[in-house]
Amino acid sequence: MEELLTPPKNFAMVESGIYRSEFVESSNYSFLDSLNLRSILCLCKESHSEATEEFISSRGIRLFQLNIDCRKGSLVGDDEEAIAEALKILTDSTNHPVLIQYQSGKTRAGCILVGCFRKLQSWSMAAILDEYQRFSAKARVSDLRFISKLDGSSISCKCTC
Repeated sequence: MEELLTPPKNFAMVESGIYRSEFVESSNYSFLDSLNLRSILCLCKESHSEATEEFISSRGIRLFQLNIDCRKGSLVGDDEEAIAEALKILTDSTNHPVLIQYQSGKTRAGCILVGCFRKLQSWSMAAILDEYQRFSAKARVSDLRFISKLDGSSISCKCTC
């Protein structure tokens, strides 16, 4: 009998080797194994369950933990620095395959990060807005303004994106 592979809630491929989802549960471990992850980029301060931390460690997956607390209002300086750090991690192909993770698959942090990633890829703002709206629980003008003003010159892309 084949094992059922269950993706984490709100799982989606950003592009080959880059994925996004909510926090994983034990029912998702076989699915994650199928991705052969090298890294997990967690965008919140909350810790994984002990079982998930053991799973990550046992697979040799590198865990990057950043705290992007943009639940209220506009991004602040610390959040902006964390987004820049997350983009450096995300654009470094030595970290791929990578899973971008946050408590809810529709949080602002993940949507802003992917929007900024798309900006680095030279996507049009219309296309970025479309993707942002599909994945965000609530679109915010301040988020789109942040994405549109991103100066990616300090972020060297080390991937084939």
